[in-house]
Amino acid sequence: MSTTERWATFDCYGTLIDWNGGLRKALGSADALERYHELEPQVQAEDPSRSYRDVMTEVARRLEVEDPDALARSLPTWEPFPEVRGALEAARAQGWKLAILSNTDRDFIDASIGRIGVPFELAIVASEIGSYKPGRKHWDRFFADTGAATDGHVHVAQSHFHDIVPARALGLTTVWINRYGERAEPSPTRELHDLTALPDTLDELVPT
Repeated sequence: MSTTERWATFDCYGTLIDWNGGLRKALGSADALERYHELEPQVQAEDPSRSYRDVMTEVARRLEVEDPDALARSLPTWEPFPEVRGALEAARAQGWKLAILSNTDRDFIDASIGRIGVPFELAIVASEIGSYKPGRKHWDRFFADTGAATDGHVHVAQSHFHDIVPARALGLTTVWINRYGERAEPSPTRELHDLTALPDTLDELVPT
Protein backbone atom coordinates (compact mmCIF):
# COMPACT_ATOMS: atom_id res chain seq x y z
CA MET A 1 0.00 0.00 0.00
CA SER A 2 1.00 3.63 -0.21
CA THR A 3 0.00 6.63 1.83
CA THR A 4 0.90 10.31 1.81
CA GLU A 5 1.55 10.36 5.55
CA ARG A 6 3.01 7.65 7.75
CA TRP A 7 2.65 8.01 11.50
CA ALA A 8 4.41 6.11 14.28
CA THR A 9 2.98 6.68 17.75
CA PHE A 10 4.90 5.73 20.86
CA ASP A 11 4.39 5.17 24.51
CA CYS A 12 7.25 7.08 26.14
CA TYR A 13 8.13 5.54 29.51
CA GLY A 14 9.48 2.03 29.19
CA THR A 15 9.61 2.33 25.40
CA LEU A 16 11.79 5.40 24.87
CA ILE A 17 12.79 6.41 28.42
CA ASP A 18 14.26 3.86 30.85
CA TRP A 19 11.23 3.75 33.11
CA ASN A 20 12.23 0.80 35.30
CA GLY A 21 15.74 2.16 35.70
CA GLY A 22 14.47 5.56 36.81
CA LEU A 23 11.89 4.11 39.19
CA ARG A 24 14.30 1.58 40.69
CA LYS A 25 16.86 4.29 41.41
CA ALA A 26 14.25 6.59 42.94
CA LEU A 27 12.55 3.88 45.01
CA GLY A 28 15.73 2.13 46.10
CA SER A 29 14.85 -1.53 45.53
CA ALA A 30 13.52 -4.06 43.03
CA ASP A 31 10.78 -5.05 45.50
CA ALA A 32 9.48 -1.49 45.69
CA LEU A 33 9.59 -1.29 41.88
CA GLU A 34 7.48 -4.44 41.57
CA ARG A 35 4.96 -3.10 44.07
CA TYR A 36 4.85 0.23 42.25
CA HIS A 37 3.79 -1.54 39.04
CA GLU A 38 0.99 -3.26 40.95
CA LEU A 39 -0.32 -0.08 42.57
CA GLU A 40 -0.07 2.39 39.70
CA PRO A 41 -2.95 1.03 37.55
CA GLN A 42 -5.17 0.89 40.64
CA VAL A 43 -4.51 4.54 41.48
CA GLN A 44 -5.08 5.59 37.86
CA ALA A 45 -8.39 3.69 37.71
CA GLU A 46 -9.62 5.25 40.97
CA ASP A 47 -9.57 8.74 39.42
CA PRO A 48 -8.68 9.07 35.71
CA SER A 49 -8.74 12.86 36.03
CA ARG A 50 -5.84 12.79 38.52
CA SER A 51 -2.58 14.19 37.11
CA TYR A 52 0.25 11.74 36.71
CA ARG A 53 2.34 13.72 39.18
CA ASP A 54 -0.41 13.08 41.74
CA VAL A 55 -0.59 9.40 40.73
CA MET A 56 3.13 8.98 41.39
CA THR A 57 2.90 10.78 44.71
CA GLU A 58 -0.09 8.72 45.85
CA VAL A 59 1.62 5.45 44.92
CA ALA A 60 4.74 6.59 46.79
CA ARG A 61 2.59 7.32 49.85
CA ARG A 62 1.11 3.82 49.73
CA LEU A 63 4.63 2.46 49.47
CA GLU A 64 5.48 4.52 52.56
CA VAL A 65 8.29 6.35 50.79
CA GLU A 66 9.90 8.88 53.12
CA ASP A 67 9.52 11.78 50.65
CA PRO A 68 6.56 10.89 48.37
CA ASP A 69 7.05 13.99 46.17
CA ALA A 70 10.65 13.03 45.35
CA LEU A 71 9.55 10.33 42.90
CA ALA A 72 7.81 12.79 40.59
CA ARG A 73 10.65 15.30 40.95
CA SER A 74 13.09 12.69 39.68
CA LEU A 75 11.21 11.77 36.49
CA PRO A 76 12.51 14.61 34.26
CA THR A 77 16.07 13.33 34.86
CA TRP A 78 15.39 9.79 33.60
CA GLU A 79 17.40 8.88 30.52
CA PRO A 80 16.37 7.38 27.16
CA PHE A 81 17.52 3.92 26.20
CA PRO A 82 20.80 4.13 24.22
CA GLU A 83 19.39 3.13 20.82
CA VAL A 84 16.37 5.43 20.91
CA ARG A 85 17.75 8.65 19.44
CA GLY A 86 19.38 6.96 16.44
CA ALA A 87 16.29 4.87 15.70
CA LEU A 88 13.94 7.85 15.84
CA GLU A 89 16.24 10.00 13.72
CA ALA A 90 16.36 7.23 11.11
CA ALA A 91 12.57 6.87 11.13
CA ARG A 92 12.14 10.61 10.59
CA ALA A 93 14.69 10.52 7.77
CA GLN A 94 12.60 7.80 6.14
CA GLY A 95 9.55 10.07 6.20
CA TRP A 96 7.78 8.96 9.37
CA LYS A 97 5.92 11.47 11.52
CA LEU A 98 6.29 10.78 15.24
CA ALA A 99 3.86 11.24 18.11
CA ILE A 100 3.75 10.26 21.79
CA LEU A 101 0.66 8.90 23.56
CA SER A 102 1.54 8.97 27.25
CA ASN A 103 -0.04 8.32 30.63
CA THR A 104 1.74 11.34 32.08
CA ASP A 105 1.71 15.16 32.25
CA ARG A 106 2.80 17.83 29.78
CA ASP A 107 5.82 19.02 31.78
CA PHE A 108 7.12 15.45 32.15
CA ILE A 109 6.80 14.75 28.43
CA ASP A 110 8.42 18.04 27.46
CA ALA A 111 11.40 17.26 29.71
CA SER A 112 11.73 13.72 28.33
CA ILE A 113 11.49 14.83 24.69
CA GLY A 114 14.34 17.22 25.46
CA ARG A 115 16.42 14.32 26.77
CA ILE A 116 15.59 12.18 23.74
CA GLY A 117 16.74 15.00 21.46
CA VAL A 118 14.42 14.19 18.54
CA PRO A 119 11.35 16.29 17.63
CA PHE A 120 7.83 14.88 17.70
CA GLU A 121 4.90 16.27 15.76
CA LEU A 122 2.67 16.06 18.83
CA ALA A 123 2.30 14.48 22.25
CA ILE A 124 -1.00 13.53 23.87
CA VAL A 125 -0.90 13.20 27.65
CA ALA A 126 -3.35 11.68 30.12
CA SER A 127 -3.67 14.74 32.35
CA GLU A 128 -5.06 16.80 29.44
CA ILE A 129 -7.63 14.28 28.22
CA GLY A 130 -8.79 12.85 31.56
CA SER A 131 -8.02 9.26 30.63
CA TYR A 132 -5.28 6.70 31.17
CA LYS A 133 -4.40 3.87 28.82
CA PRO A 134 -5.53 1.11 28.38
CA GLY A 135 -8.53 3.36 27.71
CA ARG A 136 -8.86 4.28 24.03
CA LYS A 137 -9.11 8.07 24.39
CA HIS A 138 -5.43 8.69 23.50
CA TRP A 139 -6.00 7.11 20.08
CA ASP A 140 -9.33 8.86 19.58
CA ARG A 141 -7.61 12.21 20.20
CA PHE A 142 -4.64 11.31 18.00
CA PHE A 143 -6.79 10.45 14.98
CA ALA A 144 -9.06 13.45 15.56
CA ASP A 145 -6.12 15.85 15.79
CA THR A 146 -4.09 14.48 12.88
CA GLY A 147 -6.60 13.00 10.46
CA ALA A 148 -4.15 10.10 10.13
CA ALA A 149 -5.30 7.02 8.24
CA THR A 150 -5.26 3.83 10.28
CA ASP A 151 -3.48 1.96 7.47
CA GLY A 152 -0.65 4.51 7.59
CA HIS A 153 -0.24 4.28 11.35
CA VAL A 154 1.84 2.00 13.62
CA HIS A 155 1.75 2.06 17.42
CA VAL A 156 5.02 1.19 19.19
CA ALA A 157 5.15 0.37 22.89
CA GLN A 158 6.74 -1.71 25.62
CA SER A 159 3.66 -2.17 27.81
CA HIS A 160 1.48 -5.00 26.56
CA PHE A 161 -1.30 -4.19 29.04
CA HIS A 162 -1.45 -0.41 28.54
CA ASP A 163 -0.76 -0.23 24.80
CA ILE A 164 -0.67 -3.42 22.76
CA VAL A 165 -3.98 -4.81 24.06
CA PRO A 166 -6.05 -1.68 23.41
CA ALA A 167 -4.32 -0.90 20.10
CA ARG A 168 -5.01 -4.42 18.83
CA ALA A 169 -8.62 -4.12 20.00
CA LEU A 170 -8.87 -1.02 17.80
CA GLY A 171 -7.51 -3.01 14.85
CA LEU A 172 -4.24 -1.08 14.71
CA THR A 173 -0.83 -2.24 13.56
CA THR A 174 1.46 -2.66 16.56
CA VAL A 175 5.13 -3.18 17.36
CA TRP A 176 5.76 -4.57 20.84
CA ILE A 177 9.15 -3.50 22.21
CA ASN A 178 9.49 -6.54 24.44
CA ARG A 179 12.59 -5.58 26.42
CA TYR A 180 12.00 -8.18 29.14
CA GLY A 181 11.15 -11.32 27.15
CA GLU A 182 7.55 -11.43 28.32
CA ARG A 183 4.81 -13.65 26.89
CA ALA A 184 1.30 -12.31 26.48
CA GLU A 185 -1.76 -12.39 24.25
CA PRO A 186 -2.95 -10.97 21.93
CA SER A 187 0.14 -11.07 19.77
CA PRO A 188 1.39 -7.79 18.29
CA THR A 189 1.87 -7.33 14.57
CA ARG A 190 5.62 -7.39 15.17
CA GLU A 191 7.83 -7.94 18.20
CA LEU A 192 11.28 -6.43 18.76
CA HIS A 193 13.70 -6.55 21.69
CA ASP A 194 14.51 -2.83 21.37
CA LEU A 195 14.24 -0.01 18.81
CA THR A 196 17.39 -0.81 16.84
CA ALA A 197 15.53 -2.47 13.95
CA LEU A 198 12.44 -0.28 14.23
CA PRO A 199 13.02 2.01 11.21
CA ASP A 200 13.24 -0.95 8.81
CA THR A 201 10.33 -2.68 10.55
CA LEU A 202 8.15 0.40 10.13
CA ASP A 203 8.96 0.55 6.42
CA GLU A 204 8.09 -3.14 6.04
CA LEU A 205 4.74 -2.62 7.78
CA VAL A 206 3.80 0.53 5.85
CA PRO A 207 5.82 0.74 2.62
CA THR A 208 6.07 4.04 0.80
